[in-house]
Amino acid sequence: MTFDELNLAPAILKAVREHGYEIPTPIQAQAIPAVLEGHDLLAGAQTGTGKTAAFTLPMLDKLSKGQVRTNKFGKDGVAALVLTPTRELAAQVEESIRTYGKYLPLTSTVIFGGVGMSPQIDRIRKGVDILVATPGRLLDLQQQGHLDLSTVEILVLDEADRMLDMGFLPDVKKILALVPKDKQSLLFSATFSDEIRDLAHTLLKNPQSIQVTPRNTTVQRITQVVHPVGRGRKKELLAHVIQEHNWSQVLVFTRTKFGANSVA
Repeated sequence: MTFDELNLAPAILKAVREHGYEIPTPIQAQAIPAVLEGHDLLAGAQTGTGKTAAFTLPMLDKLSKGQVRTNKFGKDGVAALVLTPTRELAAQVEESIRTYGKYLPLTSTVIFGGVGMSPQIDRIRKGVDILVATPGRLLDLQQQGHLDLSTVEILVLDEADRMLDMGFLPDVKKILALVPKDKQSLLFSATFSDEIRDLAHTLLKNPQSIQVTPRNTTVQRITQVVHPVGRGRKKELLAHVIQEHNWSQVLVFTRTKFGANSVA
């Protein structure tokens, strides 16, 4: 299968080709037709599978053919909302939206914490079609009266498992109460805990399920090794392994602050 067979708008295909892509990944080949047909989606997919384009491309296609909705400020209302757990992922998703939507008359912006609010408020107040956000900053701006989410037609939860791991479930539930019930919802998660399944059950209506990640597995591109060793020789073994491989960048987790100082 090629991207040409997925019935995407010519302007989107042009941007995809410019980016050097000809053949969709498995998640893209399955998700894009489902989203274009209007189905809610429950997708099991890890980073590196092409999942961002799997929701970005059909989302851009649908919005480019839809009607502009006016928000309570008299500007373009947010038609698509993408929630991500981290600012890095939010920035990456919004960059993909700009890359694939460069030939479309759609606007997008990204909002996350850790930076000043004023530029984000200014951008939102001008009207934006696609908003990518982390949950905390989104709620901050909404509670201050800067955001109207009543026009959202498509909602995406990206890396939902990480969102829950980071304690965002209460924020996500508050956001779900702010968007229309009648919308298309897409949930992407690398793993499926009971909480994720509960969230999917609450959010999704007769979803299509797509699984390109084996259920509850770890990321396939990481090699995992166990070294059984007594407590007294753990640090010695760690130093040996680092020297043996001549590693220059190593991330070590310990159980306590005292343990971290001791290992360092």
